[in-house]
Formats: sequence, structure tokens, C-alpha cells
Amino acid sequence: MTREKVTLTAEKETLLITLYARAEESRLPDSLLRDRFAAATVDRVDYDFARLRIGRDTAISVAMRAKLFDDWTRDFIAANPEAVVLHLGCGLDSRVFRLDPPASVLWFDVDYPEVIALRRRLYPERLGCRLIASSVIDPSWLSEVPTDRPAMIVAEGVFPYLPAEEVPALLERLTAHFPRGEIAFDGYSRLGLRLIRRNHSVQATGAALHWSIEDSRLLEQQVPRLKLVAELTNGDPAEIARMPWKARLTIRLFFLIPAFRRIGRMLRYRF
Repeated sequence: MTREKVTLTAEKETLLITLYARAEESRLPDSLLRDRFAAATVDRVDYDFARLRIGRDTAISVAMRAKLFDDWTRDFIAANPEAVVLHLGCGLDSRVFRLDPPASVLWFDVDYPEVIALRRRLYPERLGCRLIASSVIDPSWLSEVPTDRPAMIVAEGVFPYLPAEEVPALLERLTAHFPRGEIAFDGYSRLGLRLIRRNHSVQATGAALHWSIEDSRLLEQQVPRLKLVAELTNGDPAEIARMPWKARLTIRLFFLIPAFRRIGRMLRYRF
């Protein structure tokens, strides 16, 4: 089998962190995500994943986040079977294959042109799923998406890498485009961004992080259509128990300190 050479850099290269983490977690006998697509894709990629130093704790953390966003998306589709799903910064995430939405759903995977080109080479075409090759902050791509359906928008691991002033502007465009919907993403405090910048995997890519969020209610003021409906700051205790003891101890200590307790959150808004 010919392996696909990957030459992504900076924030684009970070998609390989989450891809490999999902693949590694899915190879565990007690896997939460069971993402066979990620595991198969890693086997087809020519890249030195060892340089990212992704351990079991990172693999489980990424799987927990992905599973939560999967569940929120699945719930929205169940309630809105003719929805639009926007997967922003889709990278090589196999979410559309994991969820297997009905044919009535219009799904759009959006990412940089070089990422979408790689995705086309690694994943099969899927009926009802359209790939859009564009930076998510380019206003023009949204004209390709219908305006008459409710929308579920997922931006996993995307917003922190965008220029800080672009995030509210993007959210304003998205919420104005659809009659109603939900948006789910991960947000980090300034302290959280500092810790992520020190993460070896992120440092290995050279990616820069910009956007942080201290108060989740602030976005309701910046983008008036948004209403916060969920803010999760901790993971499933049963999944955390699967991590190495050092990771479990660190997480336990973090949640004893208020400043650390809110460094990273999974956020869900309705509009």
C-alpha cells in the first residue's frame, strides 16, 4: 500500500495530533470512540507521529471531546432530520462517517484547500457530504450553504488558532445565515492557552494560538443571537480513570484550584 506523504505546517499540522490521538484511543480494548476510520487513516499516512509524543492521557482526552461533540451533533440531527451540519476545521476527522447521518441531512466539511485536498485522497466520497476548501474566516464560502434549514455547527479545536477579532465576526456571520441552530466548540482561558502553547505536540507543529475566552457569557453580548446552553469543564470520571496515574492526579489537582478548573471548557450555544 502506497502511503500518503503529509507536508502540512503550523495550525494545519495540528490536525495530525487529533487524528493520531483518536486512532490510538480507538486501538485500546476499552475504547470510547471506536474510530476505526482514524486508525485506518493513520496507517495510510507517511508522517513521523512519534515526534508528537502523544500519550495515553492525550488520546483519551481527545476521544472524550470528540465523543461529546458527536453526541451533541447526533442529538441535534435526531431533533432536526433535515438539518445542515457545518464541520468547521474538519481536518481528517471522520465525524460524518462515525455519525452516519440520514440522507436528509446536508453535511459540509470546511477546511483549508491543502487539507481538503488531502482529505479527498484519504477518505471516500459520501452522498450528502460536501467538502469546502477555504479558510473558515473567509466570508465567501458560506454562500455555498443553504439558508433555509436549521444548522448544527461544530468547531472542534478550531477557534483558539484563529485571530482573536475574527471569532466573534465569524459567529455573527454563521448565526445570521441560518434561521436557528446550535454551535459547539472548545474554549480556553488565557491561562489555558499558555499551557497549550507549552504542550510538546503543539510546539512540534509550530502552531500559534490567539483566541481565548474567560467568561462564556461574554459571547452572548458580542453575538446577541447566541444563548449558552451547556458549559462542561470536566470529563467523564470513568474515562479519566483510564488515564495513567500522573494524569489522573494532575486533573484532580486542577479541579481543586478555581483558576485551573476553567482553563478549558466544552461550550454549546443555541441561536
